[in-house]
Amino acid sequence: MRIVVYILFVPSLMVFIAADTSSISHTQSLTYGDTIVSYPQGTFELGFFNLGKPNKTYLGIRYKNIPLRNVVWVANVGKPINDSSAILKLNSSGNLVLTHNNIVVWSTDSPKAAQNPVAELLDSGNLVIRDENSTKSNQEEYLWQSFDYPSDTMLPGMKIGWDLKRNRNRNLISWKSNDDPTPGDLSWGIAVHPYPEIITMKGTKKYQRVGPWNGLRFSGMPEMSPNPIYHYEFFSNKEEVYYTWTLQQSSLITRAVLNQTTLQRIHYIWSDIDASWVIYSALPADECDYYGVCGANSYCRTSASPMCECLQGFNPKSPEKWNSKDWSQGCVLKQPQSCKGNYTDEFDKYEGMKVPETTHTWLDENIDLAECKSKCLKNCSCMAYTNSNISGEGSGCVLWFGELFDIVMLPTGGQDLYIRIPASELGKDYYNHEEKHGRNKMVMIIIATTIAVAGAILLFSIFVIYRVRRNIAGKLFTHVLSVLKINHAILLYIYISLEIEI
Repeated sequence: MRIVVYILFVPSLMVFIAADTSSISHTQSLTYGDTIVSYPQGTFELGFFNLGKPNKTYLGIRYKNIPLRNVVWVANVGKPINDSSAILKLNSSGNLVLTHNNIVVWSTDSPKAAQNPVAELLDSGNLVIRDENSTKSNQEEYLWQSFDYPSDTMLPGMKIGWDLKRNRNRNLISWKSNDDPTPGDLSWGIAVHPYPEIITMKGTKKYQRVGPWNGLRFSGMPEMSPNPIYHYEFFSNKEEVYYTWTLQQSSLITRAVLNQTTLQRIHYIWSDIDASWVIYSALPADECDYYGVCGANSYCRTSASPMCECLQGFNPKSPEKWNSKDWSQGCVLKQPQSCKGNYTDEFDKYEGMKVPETTHTWLDENIDLAECKSKCLKNCSCMAYTNSNISGEGSGCVLWFGELFDIVMLPTGGQDLYIRIPASELGKDYYNHEEKHGRNKMVMIIIATTIAVAGAILLFSIFVIYRVRRNIAGKLFTHVLSVLKINHAILLYIYISLEIEI
């Protein structure tokens, strides 16, 4: 056991002198005034504290050397202890148990028993229970970890999302207020749709959406482009769906907090110069960030006035309300889709978009954009498509069915989105142009092939002239020219019969 003596002065919190350790075993306990300090850097500590209310004591994790808004995790949320007589123990089965007056206030739920259990606070801010003989860095060997039960704060290395094997949702939940860690009504996590995405919920209603992961970033967050500070990662398979980020500069102190007071998810960086938390980013960031502000089948653009506009081929469902800036009813098709063949519906391309909500989607990561379009055309309910991964030249396919919600035209970044509408909405000459373009392209291929073949024959003929006797070469060359004349005749016939426009 490592024992170090610290003196901690924290304004508005308990002031104490403690004998601190990096871990506790099942023979030890933690009482008011004791702390567990993360090893080796001592960034975090686990202990009892209050938030300015002496009669409400909590067990939690906080930054050790930051005095402001330093709590990152609370065990007994919603169950404060009214005095300093609480005790935390690690029992022989490998579970932490917090008691007050011999009544269990909080405990862990490790499904496995350990022969030599130990609870340890890591420098990542993760409190873990493991067998003393297991590897410290192997998360698969942890019997329990606080990162699986986030509070209102996301730290580097923490996974937000679903552990599908254990049906566990790791999402942020706001505090009721800055001095009350009772759960508020904001939550921030991953919705496991066919095309997963991160959504902020306010109670049972969708409040804000960053969009799905498109291979580079979340669709609605162009600021997540590669940078020297953060490395972002999204992972999805049959066992896990999660988002995480790590620091490329380990000296930085940073956290993301779901704040009930501002109704935002705020990303902070600690500034030693100012001795304060500096806002790196916040969501919602503008009016278009609020979920579905423009209703169905429309898109939002903050630089426009009004900021909501129906998609091409759609009209406001209620023109009166729309003109009075009540966009909640959204837009509807001007005319129904016929769905009678490949040339009755088409797709209007929008660039720089945050793609629609993904509740009703279909995903195939192994087909290209052309096949994606074809699949959408064959299904009358399909209303939009795009690449599921926009990195490189783009790959994969995602289809949207039914009404399209929460589309945003972004000032930078974004991605292409193809919206299905009747072909007549793109102009009466659209398909004539497309067919003529296709015919011209085919003929140009024939012309290029013919010229290439003729050129090869001519070069071969010249080679023969230099290699064989003049009279034989002359005959061969004459024969080649006659072949070329035939090819030119064929080419002229194709040109006339297809009436190529030049």
